[in-house]
Amino acid sequence: MRARLEPKSVDVIVTSPPYNIGVKYNQYDDSISRDDYLQWLHEWAQICTEILSDEGSLFLNIGSKPSDPWVPFEVATVMRDVFQLQNVIHWIKSIYIENDSYGDKTSLSVGHYKPINSKRYVNDTHEYIFHFTKTGRVELDRLAIGVPYKDKSNVSRWQGAKADKRCRGNTWYIPYKTIQNRNTERPHPASFPPELVANCIRLHGLEKSALVLDPFMGIGNTALACIDLKIDCVGFELDKEYFDQACQQAMTRITLFD
Repeated sequence: MRARLEPKSVDVIVTSPPYNIGVKYNQYDDSISRDDYLQWLHEWAQICTEILSDEGSLFLNIGSKPSDPWVPFEVATVMRDVFQLQNVIHWIKSIYIENDSYGDKTSLSVGHYKPINSKRYVNDTHEYIFHFTKTGRVELDRLAIGVPYKDKSNVSRWQGAKADKRCRGNTWYIPYKTIQNRNTERPHPASFPPELVANCIRLHGLEKSALVLDPFMGIGNTALACIDLKIDCVGFELDKEYFDQACQQAMTRITLFD
């Protein structure tokens, strides 16, 4: 990345590196030793500090598996050497809510996740989004992804509430869309939805997000979000099959806007 990007030229990085939990990629071994994995991420983080602007944001999506839950926390600890952890966001993929919790007559069960068959572990229905900055003091556009007040009296009750919108908080329910054919619609084994990327960029602030980077581009969902938001995006991907899929998706999305 150093050879392709100028120092401090990137405003937002949104990415999801390999989790090192044995995911089957086409051209990457996702089961190297933990020490080698963390050292590799540390070196990558140092490069990110060089190309990220001083007021930039790095949103790092990382998950784990029930039998190895320490991965996200170890990654965050390694990143601590070069970044400040400004926010921790929980990406909720599936949720069940009892009817008494929200006043409806029926309970609510929504979303998708990969179930496991285990007597020891529960299904993992969420991942982390670590928001790193250089200073820990980067101002955000919290209401850009805000949600309406359920109790409208709070609009006037809370000081600073200028409209019917409040901060979404650090729990984001963003489900995968239902697909019919994984090989053609979601060939990458560990991709995040474009909506997640859009939330991250809007939270950082659209007006100060001139260039977005995804160092682990996969099938290009970060690029799709940037096309929708009409901002520039740069991505890197080693796997030619994923890269070709990313280009195809991007061109299809661009054609829709023409």
